[in-house]
Amino acid sequence: MKIRELYNENRTVLSFEVFPPKKTSGVETVYKAVEELKDLKPDYISVTYGAGGSAVNNFTCEIASLIKNKYGIESMAHLTCVNSEKSDVDRVLKELKENNIENILALRGDRVPDIEPKTDFKYASDLVTYIKENGDFGVSGACYPETHSEAKSQKEDILNLKHKVECGAETLVSQLFFDNNYFYDFKEKCEIAGISVPMCAGIMPVTNKNQIERMVTMCGASLPQKFVKMIQKYEARPEALIDAGIAYAIDQIVDLISNGVDGVHIYTMNNPYIARKITESIKGLL
Repeated sequence: MKIRELYNENRTVLSFEVFPPKKTSGVETVYKAVEELKDLKPDYISVTYGAGGSAVNNFTCEIASLIKNKYGIESMAHLTCVNSEKSDVDRVLKELKENNIENILALRGDRVPDIEPKTDFKYASDLVTYIKENGDFGVSGACYPETHSEAKSQKEDILNLKHKVECGAETLVSQLFFDNNYFYDFKEKCEIAGISVPMCAGIMPVTNKNQIERMVTMCGASLPQKFVKMIQKYEARPEALIDAGIAYAIDQIVDLISNGVDGVHIYTMNNPYIARKITESIKGLL
């Protein structure tokens, strides 16, 4: 099933994200997480691409295949292009097709320091176009409620997003945010610009202070005062911070669902406990 079809059911779509293991960990750790996540019955699970966009020792397809072919849950494989040539993408598309993976989240990916980017794909929109021309895949794209860090303005960012949709992105998944007002404002501006595809809100529950500092540095998300106070109050109590972070994420999600969000995409950090606590709290709203 193509992800876009899930949005025809007139309800909030719930999805999770997992990531392949680091070089120091075995893929079995992710298998264990997926084994638990499947019982929560999400509409789909996405699998991120290898660090730095490397196709070498990349478990993305293997994990996406497990989700789809063993557990019967729709999967979406991330695919980045910043360090890929067309031949690399061709190889990945072939592998995905052979494993019955129908959905791809097409991303440019983060540039790696001291590594010269490839030139076959300059933007994610180029990758979207190439995928649509070379296979029958459902293609999703990323969007940025607080504006992409490299965009000159939000207006430019939204125009770039519109181009990506025109190239074939059928649904959108947002970067994480901690203030829903940024998402609502962004979505309204996108609609004014003529972007009408389903937009899924990306929510990352807090697990520790270092994680948040790292993610905020990478994606530039703003931290509301309420959120900052929560971190400060519980940063020395790890278990309490996890519970507080889950509660904060639940509040965000309840508000989003109440305001008619198309979908909620939970960045699980491969932690089934967090996903379960959130899902149990919101399942009656979906």
